[in-house]
Amino acid sequence: MSAHDTAEPNRRDFLYIATGAVGAVGVVTALWPFIDQMNPDAATLALAAIDVDVSQVAEGQSIVAKWRGKPVAIRQRTAAEVKAAKDTALGQLKDPVARNANLPADAPATDANRSAPEKEQWLVMVQVCTHLGCIPLGQSGPYDGWFCPCHGSVYDTAGRIRQGPAPENMAIPPFKFTSDTTVRIG
Repeated sequence: MSAHDTAEPNRRDFLYIATGAVGAVGVVTALWPFIDQMNPDAATLALAAIDVDVSQVAEGQSIVAKWRGKPVAIRQRTAAEVKAAKDTALGQLKDPVARNANLPADAPATDANRSAPEKEQWLVMVQVCTHLGCIPLGQSGPYDGWFCPCHGSVYDTAGRIRQGPAPENMAIPPFKFTSDTTVRIG
């Protein structure tokens, strides 16, 4: 063993570690403005929740609100639409999961799990096709629900995928009725 082979750190080792630490702090300091600018701005955070007045929506009509840059369909379904959705057996559905942000992730796609609690005629749903993100047409297709003309996905009156290439039901965002005529989304 020579005089240069010591197991203890020397001044050169300390300088390497100190230089590396100062360099790492410098890199983080230089990158922080770029990382911080990726956070949503105040206008986006303000739209985290929106209130929508549904007092003018008649039975059988829909309105579309914009929430977090996505169209959200709010539909007051007719009694026939509610009955058709309730009468659909889960075995007939391509996607048996509700996809409702207000329920557990594995909740079944029954009409009750897709509609508003205690207001079964109301459906609040992100109106984006789950195939490639297109915007389906409302009150269209063989189930009088939504039809995506881009690739042929067909959804029923509860927003559940019935035919076509879409793999999942349309999503139900977090929402609640704050009064009989106002729904808060987000």
